[in-house]
Amino acid sequence: MPKVKIVGIERLQMKLKANASMDKVKTVVQKNGDQMNEKMKKNTESAFVKGYSHGDTAGSIFTTIKDNGLTAEVGPTTEYSPYVEYGTRFMEPEPFIKPAFDSQKEQFKKDMDKLVR
Repeated sequence: MPKVKIVGIERLQMKLKANASMDKVKTVVQKNGDQMNEKMKKNTESAFVKGYSHGDTAGSIFTTIKDNGLTAEVGPTTEYSPYVEYGTRFMEPEPFIKPAFDSQKEQFKKDMDKLVR
């Protein structure tokens, strides 16, 4: 699965320490991770339109909190989920991860912005 790197994290951390408690930041990370988890699961219902079962993939989507609560990793654990997300030479992609991420990242930005104001 692709990784996402946030540039400018040091500056953000300094601003957060000045304006918000780290407990609130951890709450935002957890909330957004859980919301992205739900969006991914919901996307399996609408993205998998070619007759593939979505139950195993949806059931394999988990949220893992790392870095002392500052990182939420969300994703499926089925080994074939990248084939569904990106497609193969035999099947078109049926993205369910990227749409969830794209939607959630905007909400995460808004939630973090509220903490630093």
